[in-house]
Amino acid sequence: MRRENQSCVSEFLLLGLPIWQEQQGVFFALFLGMYLITVLGNLLIILLIGLDPRLHTPMYFFLSHLAFSDISFSSVTVPKMLVNMQIQDQSISYAGCLTQMYFFIIFTVLDGFLLTSMAYDRYVAICHPLHYTIIMREGLCTLLVTVSWALSCANALCHTLLLAQLSFCADNTIPHFFCDFGALLKLSCSDTALNELVIFTVGLAVIVLPLMCILVSYVRIGATILKVPSTTGICKALSTCGSHLSVVSLYYGAIIGLYFLPSSSTSSDKDIISSVMYTVVTPLLNPFIYSLRNRDMKGALDKLFHKSCLNDVCSSL
Repeated sequence: MRRENQSCVSEFLLLGLPIWQEQQGVFFALFLGMYLITVLGNLLIILLIGLDPRLHTPMYFFLSHLAFSDISFSSVTVPKMLVNMQIQDQSISYAGCLTQMYFFIIFTVLDGFLLTSMAYDRYVAICHPLHYTIIMREGLCTLLVTVSWALSCANALCHTLLLAQLSFCADNTIPHFFCDFGALLKLSCSDTALNELVIFTVGLAVIVLPLMCILVSYVRIGATILKVPSTTGICKALSTCGSHLSVVSLYYGAIIGLYFLPSSSTSSDKDIISSVMYTVVTPLLNPFIYSLRNRDMKGALDKLFHKSCLNDVCSSL
């Protein structure tokens, strides 16, 4: 009888951002601009790394994958949010919701694994510079990225399959701008104990363990830097880690604020704002952090512009 009283949900309604109707146009233009900058900025990073032989190193190999992950991560949620704001259609199909959640989890976890690989690369470069080329060989870099993708996809598939087993009642309203995993669990009429257990155990493995690896790497890096006798050597070592540390702080700061800090039942607006910072702002800032604080990237960008200007001059003669 309990099963008969449940309705089969074919779609969900996304309430979107907590903004007034008359503000929709302004926020649409703002988020559209941020999304385009995110895509173009990260594509530029991928282009520079592909074109400049000086950037064909393990660090920039990982960075190119991180840039692709950031493009995909934003593209999972932002376009749907923009469409909903423009045409005032808040619906998303059941299959579309699960698909969005699946890819959201993939790129969330993938970012953490890639940042961990980059931290290990910096650890080897600073703590074992004489063995760097031997340790960080092409095969190891490819293996790290492949394993990162495989674990991310497996983690997302596990959560999605478990969620697909749940039943949903007549209430299909999601107080968010995308299909958030936690919001979907709250709508379910089924027992979600297994889902919550998997979230805790797997989340511990894919979020906390990479963070611990990053922290250990930088503790070792810090200890090595303190042994460097010259100020120039210290500055050079710090410059190679500054950009990565900034991105790590943004990534894990947003995750901790969104998923680990306690929140009350009335703080949905705070959670949405935190999600905007995590899904929109962080991928937007990454290209600026790596281009403005990295001499190699700035050099590759200058080289690209000079080559383009030279070609324009030659074509005009």
